[in-house]
Amino acid sequence: MQHTLLISSSYEPLKIISWQKAITLMFLGKVDVLESYETQIHAPSLTMRLPAVVRLHRFIKLVPQRVKFSRQNLFFRDNYTCQYCHKPHPPGQLTYDHVVPRSYGGKTSWTNIVTACKRCNHKKGNKPLHLVNFKLLRDPVEPKWMPMFAPTFQVAAAPPVWRTYLAWDKAG
Repeated sequence: MQHTLLISSSYEPLKIISWQKAITLMFLGKVDVLESYETQIHAPSLTMRLPAVVRLHRFIKLVPQRVKFSRQNLFFRDNYTCQYCHKPHPPGQLTYDHVVPRSYGGKTSWTNIVTACKRCNHKKGNKPLHLVNFKLLRDPVEPKWMPMFAPTFQVAAAPPVWRTYLAWDKAG
């Protein structure tokens, strides 16, 4: 199944869309087709190559979105490292912990949750840091990054025709 890379009017990658959506945008006059695949589609009145890269005509101001709070994003923010013992661990050995326990008024937020290994989390329990002599590796903050593509997207697996438009490939 072929997909199409949608880029902004200033040539920045925005997202991956279906080739059907790309053709709809093309017929609505909203995009230009910059690159095509060899594969053709046939309709009674036309034959055309599938669009590989399309560029929006109008500038779209992207509204910054907050990073979704999730276990996966939390572990990624903390580099899969326990913030108490400062050791990296595989995801299966990690959990998360409220720095200020909820029973002490702590909130479930980016600035009060850290990655912890199961051993340290158990040792800390429902106590404040100073009572267990723990020091944070770094203060928890809300991340500012937003992945452009789904985490399962592998740039190396991108069609060659996209590579000119992907910022990651320019270094290589």
